[in-house]
Amino acid sequence: MNENPGFLLTVIAFLLVLGPLVFVHEMGHYLVGRWFGVKAESFSIGFGREIAGWTDKRGTRWKLGMLPLGGYVQFAGDMDPSSRADPNWVALPAEERNRTFQSKSLWQRALIVFAGPAINFLFAILILAGFAFAYGKSVTPPVVAGVLPGSAAAEAGLLPGDRIVSVDGEKIEWFDELGRRIAHRPDERITLRAERGGETREFDFRIGVDIQKDRFGNEYRIGRLGIMSAQPVVRPVSLIEAPVVAVERTGDIVRLMVATLGQVITGRRSVSELGGPLKIAQVSGEQLSAGLDDFIFFIALISINLGFINLLPVPMLDGGHLLFYAIEGIRRKPVNPKVMEWAFRSGLAAVLALMVFVTVNDLASFGLLG
Repeated sequence: MNENPGFLLTVIAFLLVLGPLVFVHEMGHYLVGRWFGVKAESFSIGFGREIAGWTDKRGTRWKLGMLPLGGYVQFAGDMDPSSRADPNWVALPAEERNRTFQSKSLWQRALIVFAGPAINFLFAILILAGFAFAYGKSVTPPVVAGVLPGSAAAEAGLLPGDRIVSVDGEKIEWFDELGRRIAHRPDERITLRAERGGETREFDFRIGVDIQKDRFGNEYRIGRLGIMSAQPVVRPVSLIEAPVVAVERTGDIVRLMVATLGQVITGRRSVSELGGPLKIAQVSGEQLSAGLDDFIFFIALISINLGFINLLPVPMLDGGHLLFYAIEGIRRKPVNPKVMEWAFRSGLAAVLALMVFVTVNDLASFGLLG
């Protein structure tokens, strides 16, 4: 039976997820910019018409926009929120010119831009460190305790007692790691190495497919081997070790994102699985109704997503700016303004096209497009 949350809870959950994460992201840009003496003319959560705001003593306008799907910090010397340089910044009086974004050195500009995605990762690491400290770390050995009849593992010849060593060359240390290596690869071929009786054996086979449906009615295609672990082993994690565990888990999540993106690009995963704002809103409501732990963990996942996406080398995104700074560092001079203008227009078109595409996907997944 579906237990979908109501519309109001979904909207509240969506705002509780996206609002703070956008604020955290933009605050990274703002704080590092302020550290380097750059004036922030506006700090906006949301785009479009201002619905509320105030101006602080430094002259920064803090505001909420009509469309709550992102945000921006517009620094002095920027022509618009995308941080395109205003060609008139060089004509400003020296004192004002020194407070513009463009007046700063290449490494300072790069740090200001990088600070947004970086703080999203740090925010997620803080959350995951809290989970590690509260619940410990699974250290269940990767030993097969049982094999399900008719499963991919059974057909490949795995037996109880086998100790999994690696999957496609990637070392497996704990049983939980198997799930992270397998779940996103249904029906793909893998090479698995396992120890049996002191010898290492190699198994080449196709991962099984498990169609799962959660209590909200969402269906997922999951890769499954069909093996069972022994009694789970969880050890406590100290306050000092917790950040290390959190960084490892963040790295696993990023690797999963890269792998999934690669599957979409190469056609191994359908583009219909890409979700947009409406899907995020739906899942936000579901996770909030599922419990506070699930909701907080979901916030960490979205924060990592936000940091990762913003680092992609697409003009209009932080990664696009960093790409141009890298080119500037190599050439020892800025990229031609006409090239920058073309790139930003193309980047804007690509981002808008993607937004339309994922929104159509969301509507189709809700059954609203026939």
